[in-house]
Amino acid sequence: MEFLIIILSLLLSYIVIRATTLLFGVGKPKNLPPGPTRLPIIGNLHLLGDQPHRSLAKLAETHGPIMLLKLGQITTLVISSSTAAKEVLQKHDRVFSARHVPDAVHAQNHARYSVAWLPVCTDWRTLRRILNSNIFSNNSLESSQHLRSQKVEELIAYCRQASLSNNHVDIGRAAFRTSLNLLSNTIFSTDSTSPYEDSGKEFKDVVENIMLTAGKPNLVDFFPVLKKIDPQGIRRRLGRHFGKFLEIFEELIEERLRMGRSKQDDVLDVCLKIIQDSPTEINRSHMKSLFLDLFAAGTDTSSSTIEWAMTEVLRNPHTMTKAKQELEEVIGKGKIVKEDDVFRLPYLSCIVKETLRLHPPIPLLLPRKVEDEVTLNGYTIPKDTQVLVNAWAIGRDPTVWDDSLEFKPQRFLESRLDVRGQDFDLIPFGAGRRICPGLPLAMRMIPVMLGSLLNNFDWSLDTIMKHEALDTTEKFGLTLLKANPLCVVPKPLN
Repeated sequence: MEFLIIILSLLLSYIVIRATTLLFGVGKPKNLPPGPTRLPIIGNLHLLGDQPHRSLAKLAETHGPIMLLKLGQITTLVISSSTAAKEVLQKHDRVFSARHVPDAVHAQNHARYSVAWLPVCTDWRTLRRILNSNIFSNNSLESSQHLRSQKVEELIAYCRQASLSNNHVDIGRAAFRTSLNLLSNTIFSTDSTSPYEDSGKEFKDVVENIMLTAGKPNLVDFFPVLKKIDPQGIRRRLGRHFGKFLEIFEELIEERLRMGRSKQDDVLDVCLKIIQDSPTEINRSHMKSLFLDLFAAGTDTSSSTIEWAMTEVLRNPHTMTKAKQELEEVIGKGKIVKEDDVFRLPYLSCIVKETLRLHPPIPLLLPRKVEDEVTLNGYTIPKDTQVLVNAWAIGRDPTVWDDSLEFKPQRFLESRLDVRGQDFDLIPFGAGRRICPGLPLAMRMIPVMLGSLLNNFDWSLDTIMKHEALDTTEKFGLTLLKANPLCVVPKPLN
C-alpha cells in the first residue's frame, strides 16, 4: 500500500508539472548549464548510484565542471573544478551561502537550531561567534592544548597495552574515542568513554549512523510531495539517533544547573552564561543542537581521516619509512608529537594534506542553495537550485594533479597549497563563510595523533584480514568512511 502511494504521488507530481508547463508556457530557461538527458519523473536520479561522488565526477567528464541535473523535482548544480568552486564559494559566496536542508535533518527540529544547517541569519551568526570565540579561536586552542596532549597520551597508552598482548587496534575506533573524549572534555569537562578500553562502540555507532543516514539518498529530498509519508523512514531513524545524544545533553545541562555557579569554564558554562545574560540570543535548543553538531562532525571526520592516513601509509612503505625518519630526526624515536612540533615536521603535514586530497571527509561538502537567480560563467542558475561542490572530484582532477590517483605526499613539499579555504584545488573543509568552523582544531589534532601513532610503534597487518584492512573501498554518507575497518597490530619499536 505504501509503495502504491509513493508511485501515485510521483505520477501526480509529474502530471502537475507537465500541465503547468503546457498551460502557462513555462519553458526551459536560456543559458542553463549542460547536463545529462533527463527521464520523465525521476530526471537523472538513475545516474547517481551508491557512490554519488564518483558518479557525478564521471558525468562531469562528459558535461563539464558546471553541470545541471534534475534529481526528481530538485534542480541540482554540480561543481567539479577548482575554478568553478572559486566562483561559487568566493566570488558569489553570498548568493550561494544558504543551505539546501535534507529532510532527515529536520528530525527533532535539529535544522531549526543547527549552525550547520541554519541559513545565514542572526542565530547562525551568534552560534558561529560562540564557536569562533570560545572553542576554535587561537587563544582558546592554545589554552586547551594540554587537554589534547593528554588525550593523545591516552591513545598511545591504549595502543601500548595492545602491543604487549599482541592484539590488533581498530584505528578508526581508537581515533574516534580520542576525538570523542577530547570534545566531551572541551564541552562538559568529562570523558564520554574509557580511553584505555575498547569502549565507546555505542557512541561510534550512533555517530556513524547519523552520518550514514543523513547522507543516504532519500526519496523525500527528490520528491518533497512525499514529506508527510517519509517512505524510507530515514527521518524517523535519524530522529532516534539524534534523540540519544539530546537526552545525554539534557541530563548534563540539568546536572550543571543543579551545581550552581561552575568553575569549569567549559563550553557548557559559556553557553549557559550567554543564555542567562542574553536570553534572546540563543536558547537551550540552540545549545543542544550546537553540541550535536560538534559531536557528530568533530568525531567522525577526524577519526576517518586518521584511518585513511594510516591505510595509505601502510599501503606505501616508502612513505612510512620517510615519515618515521623525519619524526626520529626532529623529535626523537618513541616520543609523542606535540602541537608545537608540527611546523618542524613538513613531511608529516604533507601526508595529512595528501590524505585530505584523496579522501575528503565530506566528499560533496554540505549542500548549498541559490538564494536568487545568478549568472555563473555565463550560465543562468535558477533560484532555489541545490548546489553540490564535489571536493572529492576536485582533489583528483588530473588537469591539476600529476598522478592524481596516486598517494604522493611529496607533491606538497614545494607547494604552498593549504586546506584552509584559500586554495580551491584543495577544499576538504569547504571555503567562504560556510567553511567548517572546526578546521583549526582538526589541523592541530590530526597530525599530532597520526605522528604519535607512527613514532611510537611499528605496525603490522592483522593476519586475519590483511586484504580487507588495506582495501580502500568507501562507505558513502555525509562523511566518506572506510568500508572495512583498518585493524593493525602495534609492535614495540626496535
